[in-house]
Amino acid sequence: MLDGVSLDQLRTFIAAVDEGSFSAAARKLNRVQSAVSGWVSALEAQIGVVLFDRTGRFPKLTAEGVLLLADARHIVSGVNTLKARAKLMAAGLEAELSVVVDVFFPTYAVSATVKAFAEKFPFTPLRLFVEGLGAGYQPILDGRCSLGILGALPGVFPSLVSERLGEIPLVVVASKEHPLAQFSGRIPKSELAKYVQLVLTDRSELSAGRDYGVMSPSTWRLADLSTKYAFLRDSVGWGSMPLHLVEHDIDIGALIVLEVDDMPRSGYPLAMSAVHQAAAPPGPAGRWFIDHLKGWSAGQSPSFETAVVDKRTK
Repeated sequence: MLDGVSLDQLRTFIAAVDEGSFSAAARKLNRVQSAVSGWVSALEAQIGVVLFDRTGRFPKLTAEGVLLLADARHIVSGVNTLKARAKLMAAGLEAELSVVVDVFFPTYAVSATVKAFAEKFPFTPLRLFVEGLGAGYQPILDGRCSLGILGALPGVFPSLVSERLGEIPLVVVASKEHPLAQFSGRIPKSELAKYVQLVLTDRSELSAGRDYGVMSPSTWRLADLSTKYAFLRDSVGWGSMPLHLVEHDIDIGALIVLEVDDMPRSGYPLAMSAVHQAAAPPGPAGRWFIDHLKGWSAGQSPSFETAVVDKRTK
């Protein structure tokens, strides 16, 4: 009966293959050779397939044995993974880490963190979402995500706790072909109001009726940052962007940083924080994820203002 196949039988089968003989497998498993031979023979009898050709000096896998060896390895590996994951969960590790990341947050920092996470927590699945504005907060509020790496929003969320990570500099830019790029000196807001402003729209209802950083009565609302970037490059309008996403375009002159009245020369910083529900603090994996991103932001903070001013003076 196939239901009677045991893990000991499968492990013995794999050891016999890996060690090259029943006697070598017995030494590895700390068993007598007769026990190893008996387990393999019992396995063959239960599944109705001969796994080894025993006519030579050493047992040799049959064609059927070659195929079934992969299945045996998969089963044993799966059980070992189950045991390791259960042990970690019993010690308090999250069964899964679900994270929503602000669309403004640097992808390269997230990628580096995720890569290190996979090595540190190989048995903890990771679910990652990218959202902007209130749409990033919504999965935390409704419990779909346990952790958010999000930009600050006006308003109070009493059920949430935030932990500051750093700042992302936002700069106002336009294509070199745009009329605003030809403006000499600091640009008054009355001049900005003459042209279409490209604005990232909130896909949630959390900021309904509110506008952030809107300075023109003529706006185009875009649901994703990549479309906004493409429209800026094509001189459809002007708007703000995270510096790290447009610094190459500024370097080559494709986009021009606009110096706007009543705004600091360095642009304006967007505070980024780790956010979670107060009633559900991060476990070991979530805590590690936050601390790893703190290490990234600590290395970035000294250059924020300098970087933006340098881009403007090139």
